[in-house]
Amino acid sequence: MKQIILGTAGHIDHGKTSLIKAVTGVNTDRLKEERERGITIELGFAAIDLPSGQHLGIVDVPGHEKFVKNMVAGATGIDIVVMVIAADEGVMPQTREHMEICTLLGIRHGLVALTKTDMVDEEWLEMVTEDVREFLLGTFLEEAPIVPVSSVTKEGIEDFIKTLDDISARIPEHKPSSLFRLPVDRVFSMKGFGTVITGTLVSGAIAPGENIEIYPSGITSKVRGVQVHNESVEKAQTGMRTAINFQGLDKTAVNRGEVVSTPGVLKPSYMQDVSLDYLKSNKKPIKNRARIRFHTGTSEVMGILALLDRDELAPGEKTVAQIRLDEPVAVVRDDRFVIRSYSPVRTVGGGRILNPVPVKHKRFREEVITGLNGILETVPEPIISFHAASTGYQGVSFTDLKLMTNLADKKLETVISALLSKKELMLIDRDNRVYIHGRSFEHIRSETTGHLEAYHGANPLKAGMPKEELKSKLPAILGQKLFTLIINHMVKEAALVVEEETVRLATHKVSLAADQSGVRKKILASYRDSGLQPPYFKELSKSYDIDPADAKDVLVLLVDSGDIIKVKEDLYFDSGAVAELKGRLVDFLQENEEITTPQFKDMTGASRKYVIPLIEYFDSKNITIRIGDIRKLRKSR
Repeated sequence: MKQIILGTAGHIDHGKTSLIKAVTGVNTDRLKEERERGITIELGFAAIDLPSGQHLGIVDVPGHEKFVKNMVAGATGIDIVVMVIAADEGVMPQTREHMEICTLLGIRHGLVALTKTDMVDEEWLEMVTEDVREFLLGTFLEEAPIVPVSSVTKEGIEDFIKTLDDISARIPEHKPSSLFRLPVDRVFSMKGFGTVITGTLVSGAIAPGENIEIYPSGITSKVRGVQVHNESVEKAQTGMRTAINFQGLDKTAVNRGEVVSTPGVLKPSYMQDVSLDYLKSNKKPIKNRARIRFHTGTSEVMGILALLDRDELAPGEKTVAQIRLDEPVAVVRDDRFVIRSYSPVRTVGGGRILNPVPVKHKRFREEVITGLNGILETVPEPIISFHAASTGYQGVSFTDLKLMTNLADKKLETVISALLSKKELMLIDRDNRVYIHGRSFEHIRSETTGHLEAYHGANPLKAGMPKEELKSKLPAILGQKLFTLIINHMVKEAALVVEEETVRLATHKVSLAADQSGVRKKILASYRDSGLQPPYFKELSKSYDIDPADAKDVLVLLVDSGDIIKVKEDLYFDSGAVAELKGRLVDFLQENEEITTPQFKDMTGASRKYVIPLIEYFDSKNITIRIGDIRKLRKSR
């Protein structure tokens, strides 16, 4: 069976609460003050089973202008609205404001209850009905039934219930969602139950034993029990008026306006990118940075309106904008909102959320304005593509995309898979499911190639660029995982070659200029001729009157090619001489088991300044191991 919520709307004292009592037998004015003053202040709740068997949850909202914020809270999650208009007064100011609010909140189904018919004659009733029909022109209730009723005589109540049944049959099923959310509209304590919160379950499902988090406070708890219309249930689902009691949660820890959801899935934000409709009924334009009251779900938060593409918005106009709030809210894409002016307080506009976790935008940025206008439609591919592109090299996570698209997990995974296959998205973090846009990936790939080309041009004799140096040249926001992915991707494409801690373009070949070739021959000859007593490199470069920079480049090339071996800073040996010495050392140790430093000195025929670096070099290469004053052959060779 479908889950349907019915809500009332209309001017104060037009009989909303009396109508609900006539239909259900429940007086939704539960507060002493409400009954004494005869007006509804807080939200009231009831339920009814229609003749077809369809169950309706009912939210009765206050009509007084001072309590419009409570009315907005109650309108969250409404599927059918009953616009209540008293036959003796007709359309009044709060009738109009409530109609605007319902329109802004995206309510599309309802009827008009023309109440207090027992107080007027037939001719007056006909005249008021005409006025009401004229008022409804151009609204979502233009074709809606107008049902005359009297809560006193019960005349018309049966027709009213039948009309509700007919409308309920046309209400579509709620969109499936894996995201549980319940905006809190009431918090109280009950003996034997502890803290209880109530609200309309706007998406997902909840069951006893599940863990929850209160947003934006971050308080966590566990569900003890779930009730729907005063009956305990094993699970509450989208569209149900739901009461939940919790383990160890103090009543003062939760407030109306907060949202109950699964731990870690929502992201409270001080900013919201929105599509904003500024009502035609406004008397003057609204200016950039106007102070506003932002209503979404059951919350009211103060903030400012940042107009991104203009300095003021005229009555009846629509635009994309950013709301900047004094306190964070936890919402998802396509959630509806209402804005009211700061003072005097009245409803001035509203619309829907485009991005619930945006960055702060600078005004008049064409790419931002075009991008937000491009995601007004609910087609998921361009929405995901836009957010991935907007987050640049940082990427966007699967968790954030759930909020940015309001798609069920399986649907979102399907769309992402399609974008990955087209390389419009690239997965950069498998564990946290973080994606970047294909254009961002190609841009950083191009930057990587450019930096390597520049490095090879400046250092033609070096085999490659150190990895860390390359990473330091790229944008600081670039994470290690994305850097590694870029390198591996380019290696797989045979665009790069990685050798230990250096990276080079696959096309890079070390080549010597004619004068550098001469330098190479001189250096190599010097080391081969000097055997195990070579000059220090600094002395060598001076003796040949070689440019130190050229000499160093050639030396690095000789080390990379294996012609020369670096034993310590500035001390190099001919590789052939070192290999011959290693052979004699190993033979000696295999025959004698150990060698002292003096014995090794005799073996080399070199002075002590060469002997110590050489024996320590063999230690470092795991040929020998030092034990006290002697060396032995390392067994693990």
